[in-house]
Amino acid sequence: MRAVQFSEYGPPGVLRIVEAPEPHAGPGEIRVAARASSVSPGEVRVRSGAMRDVLPVVFPFRTGYDAAGVVDEVGQGVSGVRVGDEVFGAASLTGRGSNADHVVLALWASRPAAWTWAEAAGAAGAIETSFRVLDRLGTAAGQTLLVQGAAGGTGSVAVQLAVARGARVIGTASAHNHRFLRSLGAEPTTYGPGLAERVRALAPSGVDAVFDCAGGALSELVSLAGGSAQVVTVADVTAARHGVHFSHTTPGVLLGPPDRPAAYGLAIAAGLAERGLLRIPLAGTFHLTEVAAAHTLSEGGHARGKVVLVH
Repeated sequence: MRAVQFSEYGPPGVLRIVEAPEPHAGPGEIRVAARASSVSPGEVRVRSGAMRDVLPVVFPFRTGYDAAGVVDEVGQGVSGVRVGDEVFGAASLTGRGSNADHVVLALWASRPAAWTWAEAAGAAGAIETSFRVLDRLGTAAGQTLLVQGAAGGTGSVAVQLAVARGARVIGTASAHNHRFLRSLGAEPTTYGPGLAERVRALAPSGVDAVFDCAGGALSELVSLAGGSAQVVTVADVTAARHGVHFSHTTPGVLLGPPDRPAAYGLAIAAGLAERGLLRIPLAGTFHLTEVAAAHTLSEGGHARGKVVLVH
């Protein structure tokens, strides 16, 4: 089968499509014939070497975390899913790399009819990350959440999930994305110098919590939240210097609160999608063979929504 990998840190040109052995579903896993998969900003940073001190990798490293496809193998102990089902989910540690023709999933849910294959392929990582961060921040009805970098793949999903919880959401993005943020239910403002003043104009008492999807402004974000404990970043590797929690997705690890299944967020999100309350904006759709171009778009930092590869 085809799979995308890199054998050294560097620009998108280090990515290669190789022939690789097909993975197989182990206990508690399923395998899909992938219809589409995604490119995430986190993996772009891993490929470039920007994360080498936080998440070092062993070469060659297979890329991709999210995928959507048709189940073609069901592992031991798995129930509620069978060969032929259409699902979306997150790759397992043993089947690392969703940018491939066959993908082993550790977390999955049924593909909502409201989503195309491309939309479903961009969903799992953003949903899992958003649920994990929103739970950590205790985001609930009546609270005010600031999402820094709200127009991106994870930010746009976080906004919608927070709104579904009844929270007021202020989102930062470039001015040309403000109309888009309003369509998701957020109150928009721009990022950059003067951010704290602009946010306080909307929320004079500050905000209850901050979900940082962009990086680069942690000092201001901590000030707005009234302390580092109410700020979580998925984008700024300097988090520890500010006392801020850095959250990243680790494929194959059972995520979510101890009293809930690992994939609880995916199932809840799929239900929201069927009710028209969650969409997966797409910044760009590329063929698997155009993976370098997909990484280039994601690396630019201004993609509105998810970058997806179709297989």
